[in-house]
Amino acid sequence: MSRKVLVVDDEKLIVKGVRFSLEQDGMEVDCAYDGEEAVEKAKENKYDIILLDLMLPKMDGLEVCQQIREFSNVPIVMLTAKGEDMDKILGLEYGADDYITKPFNILEVKARIKAIMRRAGSDHEEKEKARTIEVGDLRMDCESRRVFISGKEINLTAKEFDVLELLVFNPNKVYSRENLLNIVWGYEYPGDVRTVDVHIRRLREKIEKNPSEPKYVHTKWGVGYYFQAQ
Repeated sequence: MSRKVLVVDDEKLIVKGVRFSLEQDGMEVDCAYDGEEAVEKAKENKYDIILLDLMLPKMDGLEVCQQIREFSNVPIVMLTAKGEDMDKILGLEYGADDYITKPFNILEVKARIKAIMRRAGSDHEEKEKARTIEVGDLRMDCESRRVFISGKEINLTAKEFDVLELLVFNPNKVYSRENLLNIVWGYEYPGDVRTVDVHIRRLREKIEKNPSEPKYVHTKWGVGYYFQAQ
């Protein structure tokens, strides 16, 4: 079954090049040239991954990312001409899974897409092993990738879910930020450990009653993070 990709960029030459290269690998590619069109296509179609430029007409990439996250956990890779770390982390804060800085090598883009697809495949294998786990008032349905607190569904991004799933299935095991970065994002991920801190903070804001005194995701100072239900 061919993978379906949405490429969003207002630079038509970039879109044309990326589309051609991905189609050569047997992927099905849709294109959008502004933010509004991107959101419409994401609502109308089911994609395996979205490549999303940061600077877009009508609605910028961060806003597009936020809107898509309201109805979908599809992996989103931000394409950005800005190299500043904070911009990259900001992109991840809005629910992106990864980023690539322009100008990029198309081989890097394809490698990153394949890494994300591989992880999606291994996620599927893990889900087959254990479909649902309940700890305290937290329930994770790994088959549908849904999380509930006291019966109320919590909307997590793909990476937030991946981090929580790893911690929940390995209770009391402390993972360093570097470990989490390597396991969840993959060895080829170019980001830094602050990416992990951003995701842990956002995860706590969603699943903890009091994020500053967490019940589930704890910090072992100077070492890393671990899961324990109090």
